[in-house]
Amino acid sequence: MTEHEHTYRVTVRWTGNRGEGTASYRGYDRAHEVRADGPPAIPGSSDPNFRGDPARWNPEQLLVAALSQCHMLWYLHLAAEAGVVVTAYADDAAGTMVTDSTGGGRFTAVVLRPRVEVADAGMAQAAEGLHHQANELCFVANSVAFPVRHEPAVSVAA
Repeated sequence: MTEHEHTYRVTVRWTGNRGEGTASYRGYDRAHEVRADGPPAIPGSSDPNFRGDPARWNPEQLLVAALSQCHMLWYLHLAAEAGVVVTAYADDAAGTMVTDSTGGGRFTAVVLRPRVEVADAGMAQAAEGLHHQANELCFVANSVAFPVRHEPAVSVAA
């Protein structure tokens, strides 16, 4: 297969200036918007543990969401190719980040917990096996420096 380069452009704009900029650590909001051509803006902030707004998405949540989305999209693609009819899919993903004495930190793991419903009991075993392949193909999972595990559950539609 031929390699192709893809570029993704976004604009992140800080909207949290309360009038004095960053004159003090507590004097500004962490509010910002993430924009790209086409989709609506994503309201962002920092994690509430770091003075962020809990009503807005933070970068750490978005990273976990990107991993979950990527896995799901690859999984659905592989299921369609394999003749596995998926009738429902939901993932309760969780990421673990550890901070250090400098205030910096890193993710140590993300666990995806996809719950997949298939149309027929004969598809269940194949449906479970596709998660490993989806994990190997996910662009985002292949780009991070921590393990992305998956703990899938497969059920059959009633």
